[in-house]
Amino acid sequence: MRRRSSWSPTLVVATGAVGFVLSGYVLYPSLAVLWQSLGAAEGWTLSHYGRFFSFASPANLVATQNSIFVSCLSVVLAALIGVPMAFLLSTFEFRGRKACSALVSMPIVLPPLVGVLAFVFLLGESGLVPRGLSNLTGANSASWALNGIAGVVAVHGYSFSVFFFTFVSSALENRDTSLVEAAASLGAGKWLRLRRVTLPLLTPALVGAAIIVFMTSMASFSAPLLFAGELRVLSIQLYSTRLSGDLRLAAVQSVVLSGVSLAFLFALRHWNNRRRVTMATKGIRARRRRLPKGVTGWLIPGAAFAISAIMVLPHLTLVLLSFVKQGTWTFRSDAWFPEEFTVENYRMALSLARPLANSIQMAFFATLGNVVVGVFTGWLLAVKRIRFGNAVDALVMLPWALPGTVVAVNLLTAFNTGNVFSFGQALAGSVWLLPLAYFVRNLPVVARSAQSAFAQIDPSLEEAARSLGADWWLRFRRVTLPLIAPGVLGGAMLAFVTALGEFVASVLLWVPSNQPISMAIFGEYREYRLEVAAAYGVLLVAFIGLVFFFSRVAFGSRVASEV
Repeated sequence: MRRRSSWSPTLVVATGAVGFVLSGYVLYPSLAVLWQSLGAAEGWTLSHYGRFFSFASPANLVATQNSIFVSCLSVVLAALIGVPMAFLLSTFEFRGRKACSALVSMPIVLPPLVGVLAFVFLLGESGLVPRGLSNLTGANSASWALNGIAGVVAVHGYSFSVFFFTFVSSALENRDTSLVEAAASLGAGKWLRLRRVTLPLLTPALVGAAIIVFMTSMASFSAPLLFAGELRVLSIQLYSTRLSGDLRLAAVQSVVLSGVSLAFLFALRHWNNRRRVTMATKGIRARRRRLPKGVTGWLIPGAAFAISAIMVLPHLTLVLLSFVKQGTWTFRSDAWFPEEFTVENYRMALSLARPLANSIQMAFFATLGNVVVGVFTGWLLAVKRIRFGNAVDALVMLPWALPGTVVAVNLLTAFNTGNVFSFGQALAGSVWLLPLAYFVRNLPVVARSAQSAFAQIDPSLEEAARSLGADWWLRFRRVTLPLIAPGVLGGAMLAFVTALGEFVASVLLWVPSNQPISMAIFGEYREYRLEVAAAYGVLLVAFIGLVFFFSRVAFGSRVASEV
């Protein structure tokens, strides 16, 4: 066990840097919004909360109720998609299983806005599926289109099922099969073994996935913006209130939205801790079985292939629309499938490539800051085990728990005027606030990766280097850095690609001189140049794919496995 170290110049610098970042860009903005929600500038008051919870004007209460309801439905649908696929692909071995596993994970490469647009092109009122069903039945395509709660939940269930699939697959592959065999030897049937043995062992994975899906659904902005229609949700309500200039009510909405997400997080973690199940057995890992004979042996791979094909449909729709000639299909209701294709959409997108360059630049510098601060934070928490480490860890993870709209509102509120953390400059309306939001939102990813990497290092390695006369910098460069590099680079790569397609904070913080690609895509969509928006989306997804590919080639599969 590592002991707390005495203070050294390096430790002082690292603690000061991490403390300044967390205090100035995580804690201070959150407190500034809380302060504003209480009307501190004009005396303490709860009148703004009274406006929010007013039954005479229940718009905010309805939005909160809808957000919670949609998030709960999203958790259920994502579980119904991801968990059965995890059982199928982790239990049985058949040809094409690895391809199915890759296809089921495809939603993760779609940035939020691009994924929602792909669903609009596929299942919206003018989408491929409603048009096809309209041609078959003669009914209006609008009657087959997804919208409202159904549309939002469908997008969430598709996009977030990958969390349940990944978490449950990992738990199933690492489970000890001797427990199931022991239960079978005692006469327990399949359903009893599933209920009393397998599901309790999967509970941490299920709870972890449910927390992520619920909180991501509560924070969702793109899907409600394009699919909700008249449905009110709290993230859109916050955006509208902020734009209308009612800053006090927007602050209250930020506090409530954050509070609901954090309450769900703590409630599920508390429930999970009370029902903790551990394994103390021989450690026999599960092996995949051959397919059973008969009809079942055909149905299992058939179902896996069918679901995998459905999971890649939005990607194929996006690519298809990006080649459609403008005005020849999108606004024509008489044609089910496009007939005229062109590459002109890509020429237009590439001729306006500045937004992509802006996103790459901002994502790069934000990720560079994430790496520096994340490595310092991981070192302090895992190696030096500083006092108040729990408080530092909680502050580091806070941006992950906060919705993107809340992070944006926090930063706008905190840096509307100059202060010590902005070095006397007002950052609101400047080019600096958006990359700062990218940095804050993705700091937990890199910091947690670095902390895990440091925790896995054997302290005796550094002690041996010290005994041979190596100073701190030489030990870090020759011993520590090579060992933590895969974990840190994996987290950095995930932070970079997340920042590339970020939309939720961008919609509130961007300015014309640093327009990101997500806002360019949304602008093309609002101007009804859907084909160019699709081309932009394909370019963004292709660039993200290239980042993953070259990271694997340059740094090896260990980095990719960390993502």
